Amino acid sequence: MSLLEPPAGKPDKSRAMAFTVAALTVVAVVLLWFTFRYYPEKKAAEHFFDALVAGDAAKAYQLWKPGPSYAMKDFLADWGPEGYYGPVKSYKILHAEAPKGSNAIAVAVNVSPFTPMPENSDIEKSRKTKVVVLWVLASDKSLSFPVP
Repeated sequence: MSLLEPPAGKPDKSRAMAFTVAALTVVAVVLLWFTFRYYPEKKAAEHFFDALVAGDAAKAYQLWKPGPSYAMKDFLADWGPEGYYGPVKSYKILHAEAPKGSNAIAVAVNVSPFTPMPENSDIEKSRKTKVVVLWVLASDKSLSFPVP
């Protein structure tokens, strides 16, 4: 090696490895964010439906956090054993999304009067399964029906 020869080049493996690790970290963070971004709202809906499945209408009504115009008799007309959506024996949360211009999260739930949740191949029982969309307010986790 003489004075005029350039020094031996350092391999670029460490730079490529750093970019790869950074890219994988960004992808992992984005995936985790998309997976858990509506977790608190889904959990609030789970607590509500768990109370309905257990038959505890009073607790479910409390978790609903109703306004003064939605009395217990109205709640039971919707969710009670003889209500429009009842009896709720099993449920499955399908997805959650944030409608534009809203401060609530729309949570879509499959509700069934059978336990366990019927398979799609069981046509007779699947006909009685309903998809219910609830709004969960992000601020206090109260539930309501979507406003058209």
